[in-house]
Amino acid sequence: METILLWPDGAPGAAGTNDEDCPAITPYLVEGDGNAAVVICPGGAYGMRADHEGEPIAIWLNSLGISAFVLRYRVAPYQYPSALLDAKRAMRTVRLHAEKFRIDPARIGILGFSAGGHLASTAGVLFDKGNAEDNDPVERVSSRPDLMILCYPVISMDDQVVHKGSKDNLLGSSPQDDLVDLMSSDLQVGTDTPPTFLWHTSDDEGVSAQNSLLFAAALGRHGIPFDLHVYAHGRHGLGLATEEQHTCGWTETCASWLDLNGYTQ
Repeated sequence: METILLWPDGAPGAAGTNDEDCPAITPYLVEGDGNAAVVICPGGAYGMRADHEGEPIAIWLNSLGISAFVLRYRVAPYQYPSALLDAKRAMRTVRLHAEKFRIDPARIGILGFSAGGHLASTAGVLFDKGNAEDNDPVERVSSRPDLMILCYPVISMDDQVVHKGSKDNLLGSSPQDDLVDLMSSDLQVGTDTPPTFLWHTSDDEGVSAQNSLLFAAALGRHGIPFDLHVYAHGRHGLGLATEEQHTCGWTETCASWLDLNGYTQ
């Protein structure tokens, strides 16, 4: 698949010109015009990006008639705000070039796993409408996802809940309290946060299901529609969860939710 650099002339704050310094998207497009689309953020504790949470997810979405874009976002040693800038830039790029990609600019969601779920959630609560005065046409476009799919996500940066590795890689060892709050997505939910699908397993030993519960509670307080599914069993990092007879049902349940929201064909 063709990889599209998000900043062809170099990303803001880039420390070099290797692939890991150059955020990009890889498109997986379906036939036809006016399709819905989803930007995919693989997990990896903000230290790497897990392959099984990238292309296989794009292929699954394609099977539903949804185009997908796998995001190569910056990870450690890059820290905040690099990954968030990358996710927002991906949303803007896909939306700006909606006609080229044959997608509907009003139906572009974001999906993420684990730390990628945290990235997707921050893109959904800290979006902006674009800067109409910017010289770069990409930056004039809204970065708001039209919906979110958060899979066993890291949500809170509170030490009682957080996945420590993700927090350390994203914020460093001694972040300021205001940055901890800003990056706790449950504290940033507002009335314009997109509808959200959440799933987790109750025995996840890597990222506590409390993360998803906190985010769902915040969505509920603000009247945002959401689906929340907590399965009884499954290790962290399941991806499509094909080896778990019960938990693998998340894809069918999510497909139903996407259909409810007008995303499937």
